[in-house]
Order: sequence, then structure tokens, then C-alpha cells
Amino acid sequence: MRAKLVFGAILGILFVGCVGVSSGQGFEQEDRERLIRLEATLQVFMQQTDKRFAELREDMNKRFEEMRADVNKRFEEMRADVNKRFEEMREDTNKRFEQVDKRFEQIDKRIDQLITFLWILAGIFTALVVAVIAFAYWDRRTIIRRAKEEALKEMEEAGRWKTILEALRQVAIKDSNVAEALKRFNLL
Repeated sequence: MRAKLVFGAILGILFVGCVGVSSGQGFEQEDRERLIRLEATLQVFMQQTDKRFAELREDMNKRFEEMRADVNKRFEEMRADVNKRFEEMREDTNKRFEQVDKRFEQIDKRIDQLITFLWILAGIFTALVVAVIAFAYWDRRTIIRRAKEEALKEMEEAGRWKTILEALRQVAIKDSNVAEALKRFNLL
């Protein structure tokens, strides 16, 4: 496109120059040859310009392709780096969750152990309370039985002594020595 503009500008200059030249003497063979040479030069110039533009276009396309490949490569490297970082973060997060899970499992085990220990303590306390109550009941029964036996024994002894005392009182009626002895001990 640029070459056509340059070519059009050159033709315009030549046309104006030719009009100015021709107005003086006319168009001669020499002018005609000069125009042919100028046209040939312009064609060579246009071919060279087209060739340069084609080379420039190829070079620019090549550079753009290289830049595109380089940009694509950089994006791929960045994508791979970002993916790698995300994977590392995911692995780190998974490790942390596993640690938290292990910690909760340990806490669960500790709580289970504490509950088991509390059940054991409750069982021991219950057994001790039952044993103390059973011992108290047995001891009370035993004491009451002994007390009854002793009371009966005392009652029997008191009954015998009563009988002996009655016998002595009857003997004291007939015997004055026994009566005096009973009076001294306030038994008569």
C-alpha cells in the first residue's frame, strides 16, 4: 500500500514536471526515453520496495510467531508453576487435616479412657458403699443377738438370785443369824 502511494507521488511529480517541460518546447524523443528509463527505474524501485515489504512482513510474522511461542511458553511455565503451587498447598492442607484428625483421634481415645476410668471409680465406690452397708447390717445383727443373749443371761441370773434371796428370807424367818446378815446388807 505504501509502495503504491510512493509510486503515485512519483508519477504525480513527473506528470507535473512533464507538463511544465512540455509547455516550453514540446515532447521530444529524449523526453520519451527519459520517461521510459524513469518508468523502468520506478518498476525496479517498486519491485525492490515490494520485495522489502514482503521481507519485512515475513520478518515481522516470524518475530510475531517467535513472540507468540515465547509468550505461550511463558504462560505454560506460569500455569505449570501455579498448578505446582496449588498442588503443594493442597498437599499441605491435606497433611494439616490429617494431623488434626490424628489429634482428634487421640483426644477421643483420652476421653474414652477417662470415661472408662470414671466407670471403674464409680464401680469401686459402689462396691465399697455396699460392703460398708453390708458390714454395718451384719455387725448390728451380731451385736443385737449378743445383746439379747447377754440380757437373757442376766435375766436368768437375776431370776436365780431372786430365788436365792427369797429362800434366804424364808430361812431368816426361822433363823435369827441369817435375818441379821440380811438386814446388814439391806436385803430384808
